[in-house]
Amino acid sequence: MNKKAAGNITIKWIYSIAKIPKQMWNELALPLTTPFLEWEWLYLLEESGSTCPQTGWMPAHLTLWREDRLIAAAAFYIKSHSEGEFVFDYIWAQAARQLGINYYPKLVGMSPATPVPGYRFLIAQNENEKELTRLMLQHIDRFCADQNLSGVHFLYTDLDWCKRILHYGYMSWLHQVYEWRNREFTDFSDYLMSFNKNQRHNIRRERKKLSRQGITIKPIAGKQAQRLVFERMHDFYAHTNYKYGPWGCKYLTRDFFLGLHEIYNERVVFMAAYPEYDRSEPLALAMFFRKNSSLYGRYWGSTEMIDSLHFNTCYYAPIEWSIGQGISRFDPGVGSDHKARRGFEAFGNYSLHRFFNSTLTLLMRSNMKRINLLEQENIDNLNSMLPVNSTGFG
Repeated sequence: MNKKAAGNITIKWIYSIAKIPKQMWNELALPLTTPFLEWEWLYLLEESGSTCPQTGWMPAHLTLWREDRLIAAAAFYIKSHSEGEFVFDYIWAQAARQLGINYYPKLVGMSPATPVPGYRFLIAQNENEKELTRLMLQHIDRFCADQNLSGVHFLYTDLDWCKRILHYGYMSWLHQVYEWRNREFTDFSDYLMSFNKNQRHNIRRERKKLSRQGITIKPIAGKQAQRLVFERMHDFYAHTNYKYGPWGCKYLTRDFFLGLHEIYNERVVFMAAYPEYDRSEPLALAMFFRKNSSLYGRYWGSTEMIDSLHFNTCYYAPIEWSIGQGISRFDPGVGSDHKARRGFEAFGNYSLHRFFNSTLTLLMRSNMKRINLLEQENIDNLNSMLPVNSTGFG
């Protein structure tokens, strides 16, 4: 679907990231903080069969061209369900069903199955961002009307970008996320001094439990990791989700992990736990992605349940590594409030929503202020659980 716009700009909706030149896309994506809008990540999700029409993710990427140059783009998917989004909008889908309104299909802007803040439009640095944003939003509305889509949803947004988009009639929905921030700690012991006495003791005890069992955790850069490590990571990831049955979040195929090894290993970091009796085969793995001074925790798994193995592999070891590497922020992923007990602060992130049905618009707009206030209370409560000393993390 190609359309001409003012200023010699052509608008194209492209249904496969593979049809967009990698270099052109990454010229727009590489300056961002997040790695999860880079071409390789999105390509592997689609090429591996993890996000495709058969799994309910129909790629429909918006691109703007001046002659043969890509000047703006946005990753989009037409969704027939809400799985893999992690904003849990089932309440709105249920309300729509009760009102006899079609909620699906809908248009979603996000990095699929990746609940990490940072989504935004990709716009060349020498272009007029405000004008191109306005043009993109106009064509998104037209596309939704042409495709009979119920609405458009931007999930896990970049906060600065989110504020600008609100002026175009979108509604904001607050969600809680976690983050560890490096307060110029010199080492892990220095970090521990941020906690109160009891929690310092608890963390030291949890770290000693592994060493007493002869278990060590070793960081492995993705470039140095063998293919077998990526294969094992898939197996651990699948096993972790299998344990949760219908509440699991298994979206990624084995080919996705193997593809990471082949074309995107420079962003990957593993924390691998080894028993003293076998240093060749990890009993647990956690996978992280690094871009500049940010670290993102994504997947984990183990062959057996061992006390404190999860906390050490997913939190303490990467924090210690981050301090040594000069990482300024570490996003451990969404999840339970046990992260607060281990020094991860709760922050607010927004998703943006625009319905094309006036009843759904009124329903969300009349309830969202109260919902956001409740979520802010949740964020405040989580931060009140932080077991810090009198000076805290400030």
